[in-house]
Amino acid sequence: MRELRYRDAGVDRDTVHAAMARMKAEIAKTFDDRVLGAVGRFAGLYRADLGDLEVPVLAASVDGVGTKLRVAFAARIHNTVGQDLVHHCANDILVHGARPLFFLDYVASGKLDEETTAGVLRGFVTGCQTVGCALIGGETAEMPGFYQGKDYDLVGFIVGIVDGRKIIDGTAIRSGHKVIGLASNGLHTNGYSLARAILFERQRLGLDDVPEGWDCSVKEELLKIHRWYGDSVLGLLDRGMVSGMAHITGGGLVENLPRVLPSGLSAELDTNSWETPKIFSFLAEHGPVEKEEMFRVFNMGIGFVLTVEPEKVPLVCAELERHGERAQVIGRITEGDGQVVLR
Repeated sequence: MRELRYRDAGVDRDTVHAAMARMKAEIAKTFDDRVLGAVGRFAGLYRADLGDLEVPVLAASVDGVGTKLRVAFAARIHNTVGQDLVHHCANDILVHGARPLFFLDYVASGKLDEETTAGVLRGFVTGCQTVGCALIGGETAEMPGFYQGKDYDLVGFIVGIVDGRKIIDGTAIRSGHKVIGLASNGLHTNGYSLARAILFERQRLGLDDVPEGWDCSVKEELLKIHRWYGDSVLGLLDRGMVSGMAHITGGGLVENLPRVLPSGLSAELDTNSWETPKIFSFLAEHGPVEKEEMFRVFNMGIGFVLTVEPEKVPLVCAELERHGERAQVIGRITEGDGQVVLR
């Protein structure tokens, strides 16, 4: 009987090694002088540099990309979802005022492909360079019989740091504070199961189709990269201009904003106060999907939210716009039971 090799069971380690060899130099470009060692060690080593922080606190988050991956598979475009994942995780710790330090990834597939794996890793590198953190480690697993074919899944882990005296946790939010919305550029990484059902199953659209009124193809719209808001927001935090923040991810405005509201407060939002990207009106009309469900599933054009004292609003909006943000007051904080009220 012929001796078996790992490859005979469906796992080809050479593919992983080849992809890593191609990307090793690119990954190293994300390193700063606090990263110790080289790519491929058993653990990523990062020298703690606390600077002038009196109460250094680490902030950590983990997330995935969801069924947006299905679009990437079909389009055979894999670098954008890597960027999505880094930006998404970085925004989650930004909510508490943390600056990203380092990122780790997990890539698993039934059958890894060198080109695909290198594309995903390239996206991680680009994302890390954008948010200013190091890609210090990861796991690439080939798992035949668990994942189907060349389908893959991604998970990202990020660690950042914030001065414990300046953590943004929502406790400074008061009734009367204004809610400022920062524009998204589309779906980001949420609601794709519903969006795919409407676009591909009910409307029978193809990836290269351009629906009436759109300025890009379905593929281009769905693969727009999840925005990173740190470059616009961190300067405001240093100046104490913000009382609370929320990243509008799965659950939309109605579920994410309450996560930072103190007891006894609610948020009242004027849904006519901002321009909603065409993708959302298309989904609502052609689903059809009722308004409440749209706001529960999608970000509806608002990717990040700040709560600000009324007298600080002009300065905050001016600073955000200076960084290229489309920022505007979309509501206010009121006394209530922790809910988001849509007007």
